[in-house]
Amino acid sequence: MVASIQPHRDELGLGDGRMLIDGDWVAAADEATWSHRHPATGEQVAAFPVATPADVDRAVKAARRAFDEGPWPRSRANERMRVLRTIANLVREHAGELLSLQALDNSVPLSFGEIYAMSSDFVADVFDHHAGWADKLAGETLPPFQGGDHMVLTLREPVGVVGAVIPWNAPLVLFAQKVAPALAAGCTIVLKPSEYATFAVLRLAQLIAEVLPDGVLNVVTGPGDPTGQALISHPMVDKLSFTGSRAVGQKVMVAAAAGCKRVSLELGGKSPSVVFADADIGTAAAVTMGTVTLGLSGQVCAAQTRALVHRDAVEEFLATAELIGTMVSYGNPFDPEVTSAPLINARQLDRVLGLIARGQEEGARLVCGGSRADGDLAAGNFVAPTLFADVSNDMSIAREEIFGPVLSVIPFGDEEEAVRLANDTDYGLAATVWTSDVRRAMRMTKAIRAGTVGVNGYQLEPNSPFGGFRQSGLGREGGRAAIESYTELKTVLLPFTDEMM
Repeated sequence: MVASIQPHRDELGLGDGRMLIDGDWVAAADEATWSHRHPATGEQVAAFPVATPADVDRAVKAARRAFDEGPWPRSRANERMRVLRTIANLVREHAGELLSLQALDNSVPLSFGEIYAMSSDFVADVFDHHAGWADKLAGETLPPFQGGDHMVLTLREPVGVVGAVIPWNAPLVLFAQKVAPALAAGCTIVLKPSEYATFAVLRLAQLIAEVLPDGVLNVVTGPGDPTGQALISHPMVDKLSFTGSRAVGQKVMVAAAAGCKRVSLELGGKSPSVVFADADIGTAAAVTMGTVTLGLSGQVCAAQTRALVHRDAVEEFLATAELIGTMVSYGNPFDPEVTSAPLINARQLDRVLGLIARGQEEGARLVCGGSRADGDLAAGNFVAPTLFADVSNDMSIAREEIFGPVLSVIPFGDEEEAVRLANDTDYGLAATVWTSDVRRAMRMTKAIRAGTVGVNGYQLEPNSPFGGFRQSGLGREGGRAAIESYTELKTVLLPFTDEMM
């Protein structure tokens, strides 16, 4: 049996959560709560409010007042920079506590927090990065086309009240990627974390609230219905920023259409890792299988779960990938020897096992894994690292975003076929090209339709745009593109008349 997480909860002093509305920590109007259960042990961690539509309305109205009447949208750029850098320092000071709370939320191992893209350092660096943009949100001057003595110029202004919805798999990172640019631009925010990963977000919000005016940041908790639906459909929200499933993203777009709200969406992927025969096959296999089975166990939007491997390299790739699967260690996320998380809940467990079974029914060859872990791990939502060979790109396991520790190996013969397979998907979020030929690498990166393409490796950076093509979403997080998405562009026509002089 996996060791209890209760001692860690007690050590952190974690009690039932509250929502942040207009500077106050409050319960739900009807006092309803959600009991959070840990995915590795099934133990109840703690409870938090289920925000009613009335609670969401209070939060949005608080953000509206803070935007329309408060000091934050009218603050000078250097003041916003100072606050965001203070937040970055607070994250670094409380790094261990935040990662421990995240482990209580979603069972991501503390050992995985040493990976930069999942670390508190990354979260802090996102705030630092966007602090640097606060004084660079510049417009431009344009030459007038028509006669007359006048000037045409543009201004960037904050978009208004932002409704942000984040998933459970990387709550701290995704909190930062939405809140940091919104604050830097001068917006106010109502944020809803996943009901499966709430406590780390609440603690981070508590730290941030200490350095912001009341109402600038509000956090409502609870499931998608009623809480999330009330937020995305609220008429006073000017922009929606959502990360999660494609199905829910489509609901966000429908809700946004009613009020013509601005929208940013990151909706996952079915990303390819394209391995040519001239690559370091062992490294390519180890990294590709590792990103699917280590850490979040494939529950990552950018996970490259389709390995497109040149026919001459398939056997070597499979051998190394299978070996990596044996190195996975499941258990208590606070154990430094544990490498990988369970699936987030029983519903996701059943879905992943169902897709594995369908892959076998459709003719894929199961190399290893494919079953739920038993014995000491039976109380958790653990699935053994799963590797499929002889997969064709029309199979369900090659089309659907599984969100579990499952890698499908699809052979190809030449560069043209590799491009065709890579782009034969509804998604377009990420990809990696493995080759020793730099010219081929550049051809492939230009040909693959994905938001981010790595060459002989893949990683996230806090200052680089991240987002996808096709049904992987709209817009980007990170970099200039992200902060500009939290602004409106205003054109000003300035005449040079005697009255103006």
